[in-house]
Amino acid sequence: MDNRKFLPAIIIITLALGFGAGFFYSNTQNEAPTFQRLVNQDVGKIEDVDFSLFWMVWADLEEKYVDQSKLDVQKMVYGAIKGMVDSVGDPYTVFFEPETTKKFKEEISGAFGGIGIEIGMKANILTVISPIKDTPAFKAGLRAGDKILKIDGKSTADMNIDEAVGLIRGRAGSKVVLTITDTESATKDVTITRATITVPTVEWEIIERDGKRYAYLQIYQFNQTVDRQFDEAVREILRSDARGLIVDLRNNPGGLLDSAINLAGYFLTEEQLVVSEVFGDGTKNDFTADGNASLQKYPTVIMVNGGSASASEILAGAIHDNLKTKIVGEKTFGKGSVQELINQRDNSSLKVTIAKWFTPAGISISDKGIEPDIKVEIPEEDRPNMEIGNPEKDPQLQKALDLLK
Repeated sequence: MDNRKFLPAIIIITLALGFGAGFFYSNTQNEAPTFQRLVNQDVGKIEDVDFSLFWMVWADLEEKYVDQSKLDVQKMVYGAIKGMVDSVGDPYTVFFEPETTKKFKEEISGAFGGIGIEIGMKANILTVISPIKDTPAFKAGLRAGDKILKIDGKSTADMNIDEAVGLIRGRAGSKVVLTITDTESATKDVTITRATITVPTVEWEIIERDGKRYAYLQIYQFNQTVDRQFDEAVREILRSDARGLIVDLRNNPGGLLDSAINLAGYFLTEEQLVVSEVFGDGTKNDFTADGNASLQKYPTVIMVNGGSASASEILAGAIHDNLKTKIVGEKTFGKGSVQELINQRDNSSLKVTIAKWFTPAGISISDKGIEPDIKVEIPEEDRPNMEIGNPEKDPQLQKALDLLK
């Protein structure tokens, strides 16, 4: 495992050295470089790669470009590396320059300046995974599935997720304009004032239906506080007179893998499989539950939608596959991959997808998402009037309650 994580760092560093050597070579020769292959003898992973075209183009730029003063060697190197990484075609595998790396590593301790949405890629289009409850994005009417075409007038067509996040976040009180569409033809500009975003985690209440009482538990995000807040909620539910449980993971964009595994332990017995992490070479890590299954005694329904992603998909899949618990709602987003941040020697970094998540039944979350057992789709025209968590104005919650009856 350690060797696997270390090799990409060596490869990138070695390529950076190669770029530097090539630049030196093209400055000390009168004609373009003529070597026909680049072989990395130390790592032994790059063989018979013809790099002559790269150096030819580099030399032509130096010789022919009209504004020589604007040729920035470091930007050219970073641009070459970004092009290599982008060619993989994975929106979650990204090269960060040093300044971007610094921003990416900044600790988010529950609050930050932004608008309160989680975003991802769908069919290579920047898409809202979910708005966070009671944030500026939520109040502005952004919904899961909305496509973001522009940010402050800048097209997102060739933009990766982390670049988009950098543009959307900003000082509280400042404004950002998103050009969005929820269809192929209609677009609109939405101006949103940034705020300090406090991310909610867990809320629960008792819902009474036909003389029976059910615990309705909403999990908004798998952040640093979810384990503690979930445990507190469970203790209260166990002391209540609830006769069933609804776990609402709608619009939950995910978060910490460890927390998804910990929460699964409240439903699954020890050593039951929660999720498998499968690497490119076929090796895998199985993550199992380590809890007391204290919630397993309740008849339970899981709720998901297109805003459920990552850790929320893992939890839903684990409970469903092991206990045959019914899932109600809409197909999840399908964000089931593992990224590793690899630091480079110049404080740049590579965020690279190293594995995919599979549910206990062997479903690839990235490729297929989680399909509900009982699909309850909300028509587009009905979404503005829907109130999540209100049994009278939430058709998906109504169906979950009907199942528990």
